[in-house]
Amino acid sequence: MTGRPAPVVLPPALRLGLGLMAAFAALVVVVLGLRYADEGEPGMVDTRIRAAVDGVGPPWRSAALAMDSLGEPVGATTLVAAIVTGCLLLRRPRAAVFIVAGVGIAVGTTALLKHLVGRTIHGGYLSYPSGHTAFATALALVVAMLATRRRGRDGPGLGGTAGTLLVLAAALVAGAAMGWAQVALDAHYPTDVLGGWCTALAVVPTTVWLVDRMADRPRGRLSA
Repeated sequence: MTGRPAPVVLPPALRLGLGLMAAFAALVVVVLGLRYADEGEPGMVDTRIRAAVDGVGPPWRSAALAMDSLGEPVGATTLVAAIVTGCLLLRRPRAAVFIVAGVGIAVGTTALLKHLVGRTIHGGYLSYPSGHTAFATALALVVAMLATRRRGRDGPGLGGTAGTLLVLAAALVAGAAMGWAQVALDAHYPTDVLGGWCTALAVVPTTVWLVDRMADRPRGRLSA
């Protein structure tokens, strides 16, 4: 007996908007990567933005350090593990796979791009794009995408403009918060932060599409 098909993680109504967003974000990542390849100094935009947030003191520095810690291996692993555990307890294995894949591929992509672009900060640390910003943005994106699919336990999810706006708002808030922390702590140039944000915007929608496609194969159905 064949059960009903598992609902997709990414509703069809969101695919066009998020697909266009992913394509534009990928273009931004490439353009910035070419512009700052093999450089070790801030650009004009970087200098202006850094001047506005440089030298933050308590309590803002403490807030920046706390935000930064969420992107470190221990903090990031704890956050992802907690959300994945919740998905598994709710019997949503496809959502759990999506979270791990979306966040993992986004962070892995930034690590690869750092070596390809070769931009450095503080005399040799690879900086473009920001992995911390990509992580925070990717995590917010995957959670927001899951939220758009369900308004209630069994109710219909958000779609179209409302769903797309929710996903973008989550990505903007998370990316801006982590990006501010990275610039305030002088860990990244502002354009590194933009590159990390756009990397997540490009990678996560593509990942969720792949997860849905793979999970819907006859021998690989997962419940979202």
